[in-house]
This record gives sequence, C-alpha cells and structure tokens, in this order.
Amino acid sequence: MNLHITGHHVEVTPAIREYVSSKLDRVLRHFDNVIEVNVILTVEKLKQKAEVTVRVPGKDIYVENEDSDLYASVDALVDKLDRQVIKHKEKGLAHNRDSMDKHIGEA
Repeated sequence: MNLHITGHHVEVTPAIREYVSSKLDRVLRHFDNVIEVNVILTVEKLKQKAEVTVRVPGKDIYVENEDSDLYASVDALVDKLDRQVIKHKEKGLAHNRDSMDKHIGEA
C-alpha cells in the first residue's frame, strides 16, 4: 500500500504524518488489498480541510471533511471513511453471496 500525504498551505510535520497514518491504519484493517491512499490536508484562513482517496480494486473511495481544527477534521474524515469502506466491503460480500446462491441453485 502506498500512502501519500500532501499539504496545501500547511507543512506536513512528522507529528501530523504519524497522526494521519495511525488513524488510517484503523480503517484500512478492513481491507487487505488497498492499492493506494492519497491524503490532502489544506488550510484556508479558518477552515481546515482533509481529503482522502482510497484506491481498492474496482473502486476509488473519496471522502472529505472541513473543521476549524485540523486534527478534528482528520478524526471526522476517518469516521466517514470507515463507514464508506464497510459499505463497499458489504456490497462486495453480498454480491459474492448472490452469485454463490445462483450457482448452488443451478446444481
């Protein structure tokens, strides 16, 4: 898995990099086959924005969040991403179950 963390109008310090990485590890445990993760942290006056794109086979999952604090923005972003990843994984499992049910019914 490739993890890219980029900052727009903010320096990505080792502390921020470690914080984002540790938060994403919790979410990415749901998937074994994550190809790439791109994180963009942006600061514009009073808005702190965090965006993430997670590439998994067959889909790109994009989530963004704005807050007045960068760490709070990352926390909310990870919560949203967790819901999206679980939703995507459940769709894949449901699809696999449906196709297996069809094969069993044909036999």
